[in-house]
Order: sequence, then structure tokens, then C-alpha cells
Amino acid sequence: MKLFLDTSVLLSACGSAKGASRFIIEEAKVQSWELTSADYCREETLRNLGKLGESAVVYFRATLDRRIDWQLNALTTDDIVIFEKAKDRPVLISALSVKPSALLTLDRADFHDRLGRQFYGIDIRTPGEWLMEQREKGLI
Repeated sequence: MKLFLDTSVLLSACGSAKGASRFIIEEAKVQSWELTSADYCREETLRNLGKLGESAVVYFRATLDRRIDWQLNALTTDDIVIFEKAKDRPVLISALSVKPSALLTLDRADFHDRLGRQFYGIDIRTPGEWLMEQREKGLI
């Protein structure tokens, strides 16, 4: 199963060892989840990582950066996309280009509230919501 991780999830995984975001990173290999994100998200994460402290920087460098399949930024798509948030548009279009099962984000206002729970067949969930659904289906 391929999961596309937004910057908010990447930062959360680096900043907290106990949250759903970190659990997904740590459990991905065991569960055969393919973790992917865009270079845009990587750069955005690196710009903000220092605000979370040295342990977040260490976790990113030692673990997270190596477990994510970083994709080139996609800036165009054949799909019709009307999405007002310019800063999040590269995230959405990059996710569309890799066709994940789910786009995981903690940015409810810009993704969930504007797009709903699915976009062109890609589920849009928070890490916690996605994990609960997997548990309910008996997949974890």
C-alpha cells in the first residue's frame, strides 16, 4: 500500500515519538507500506525542522529521510484541479502523480475541508484516522 505523506505528517513524525505519524514511519517496513512524498515536502520539512529541536533533526537525518521515497515535484496533471491554496498545490499534484492509496495530512483546513475525504480516488486522511480504518479492517 502506497502512502503519500504531507509536510505536516513528516514534521509530526520528527517532533513526537508517540504520535500516529511516527508510528506509520516506524511500522511501514513491517506492514509493507510504501512511504512516498515530494521533494517539495522534503524541503518544506527541512526549513521548519529546526523549530522542533535537535532530536527532530536527528530523527529526520537518521531515519525518516531514508524511509521515504522522495519523488520529483509534479507541477502539472491531466486531471482537473481547482485548489486555491498555492502553497499546497504542489503537494496535491505530486500526490496525484504517484497515485497513492492515501494522502496523509494533518492540515484539515486546506485538505479535508476543501477537498473532502477523497480526491480522484485518493483517500485524504489524518494519520490517526487512517490507522483506525486499517485497524477496523483488520489490516493491522
